Amino acid sequence: MDISKHIVDQRIGKIVNDNPDKFLREYDGKKKLSKAVVCLSVAAYLDIELEEAFGLVTEGGNDAGVDAVYVGDIDNNDFSVVIFQGKYSFKLDTDSNFPANAVQRVIGSIGAIFDPSKPIEMNDDLMPKVEDIRSLIVDGYIPNIRCVFTNNGLKWNNDGDNHIANAGFPENQVKFEYFNHRDIVDSLQSKKGINETIRLSGKSTKEDFNFKQVLVGKINVAELAKLFDKHGDNLLEQNIRKYLGFSKNRVNSAIRDTLISEKRDNFYFYNNGITMICTDFSYNGLQSDDWMVNIDNLQIINGGQSCKTIQHTVKENPTIDFSNAYVLVRLYKLSGEGIDSLITDVTIATNSQNPVDLRDLRANDDLQKKLETAISELGYSYKRKKDSTSSSPEKTILSSVAAESIYSVWKKKPYQAKFKKNELFGAFYNDVFDNINGAQLLISVLIYRFCDTQRKKWWDKFPHIPYSNYFMSMIIGDLILNDLNLSLEQLTHAVFENARTYFEANKERLFERANAKLLEALSKLYPDGYENIDKRRLSATFRRGDLMMYF
Repeated sequence: MDISKHIVDQRIGKIVNDNPDKFLREYDGKKKLSKAVVCLSVAAYLDIELEEAFGLVTEGGNDAGVDAVYVGDIDNNDFSVVIFQGKYSFKLDTDSNFPANAVQRVIGSIGAIFDPSKPIEMNDDLMPKVEDIRSLIVDGYIPNIRCVFTNNGLKWNNDGDNHIANAGFPENQVKFEYFNHRDIVDSLQSKKGINETIRLSGKSTKEDFNFKQVLVGKINVAELAKLFDKHGDNLLEQNIRKYLGFSKNRVNSAIRDTLISEKRDNFYFYNNGITMICTDFSYNGLQSDDWMVNIDNLQIINGGQSCKTIQHTVKENPTIDFSNAYVLVRLYKLSGEGIDSLITDVTIATNSQNPVDLRDLRANDDLQKKLETAISELGYSYKRKKDSTSSSPEKTILSSVAAESIYSVWKKKPYQAKFKKNELFGAFYNDVFDNINGAQLLISVLIYRFCDTQRKKWWDKFPHIPYSNYFMSMIIGDLILNDLNLSLEQLTHAVFENARTYFEANKERLFERANAKLLEALSKLYPDGYENIDKRRLSATFRRGDLMMYF
């Protein structure tokens, strides 16, 4: 018996039972469970909450073999896209390969989705995501694509490999990955501390100050690759940056190119190095060099992408001699009172090379803790950081959803809330959360969630609806304050229940009024009628914030 299969099966059953409103279109139990396993796979792979994963699902009729799509933020001239295709077997006592013909179907869809000149049949969930992608491509941005095939069985067979090889996609732009039930369970389980021994080469330096210890040395890249072969991403549990791969990040490509070139012996001088933390380390102080360092609770908080790139490069080039290629290592022994705050500060300070998701690190901010308390007093639960615990979806507020809602509704940045999500806990963090109380946060989330659910109801009648829910949220926020004769500063715990009740009783009418205001703005921007413009241009209108001049 494969216990991981049973864990996943139990979890998806609970997802269906806990979220009945998310499965209204699925008419039988198997279809509901199939959708649930896609959601669970997406959440596990992307390390996001289920609520966020539901919004990415596109499976159903005319889904082009695409069950879910994640479109990342723009990074320089690139943007990332992750496409999911899931298959679920209800026979838990057998194993079957991921179907090769499903791999072939997704390959065909990639050729259509990412070529704006090609027609493609799409359902209502997939269409706005594809038009967002095509709009970015038309504006000159380059997509970097990962196709993730997930099931509760085995990887595709040789036919699947042949389909991928024959697709002819650029290897640095399209990658194919396999993700199954064991990977899902690994992501659900809390990681144990890693105790390991690493070999430092040559002279190293150890220093004590402020009741902490620092060890600085260098490690051979092959040694580092072995460390990741053994422990994998568990070493990065506290790291805030997901591995982006060669195609997504030029820094990673440069690392690989250096390691496979004649310059690899000077790699130490080109790389910024790796920052590690631990609760304790020891070594033979009588030894002058080449220390073997025993480390307790090892974690890498900076340089995770370098490590993963080194691991892949060493693995893919077994004939290259890496014996003279080294990387700088800084090992910090951190323990005692205030350690969580210190780790947060160190991690944020040392991660500045690439855009990052800082949500979990910001979770320990005093402001986030105060918001958690304020929201609890109003009868809701605020999740400051991601975890695998289940709670009432209606009464639980994710900090990530709160950030998008606040920035759209009260800070009037709907275009950035949607297309700059990575910065909401980074460069925009203070702008998002400063001078925000619990009542304002909750009302903004209630508005945002409602607007998100209305898209499927309205978009057949109004073409802007698939793209405008962030803008609609902003307009409804203004309408509520105006109707209640409140300023934003007056929206506090004292009037929260009145504001919430008013919104719940009038939300359908508020949506209609907001739609009328948005149509008026669109008519000013497009005097000849916005309905006739290309969907890619319409997507770009909301992405660029062209309408803000009319609000």
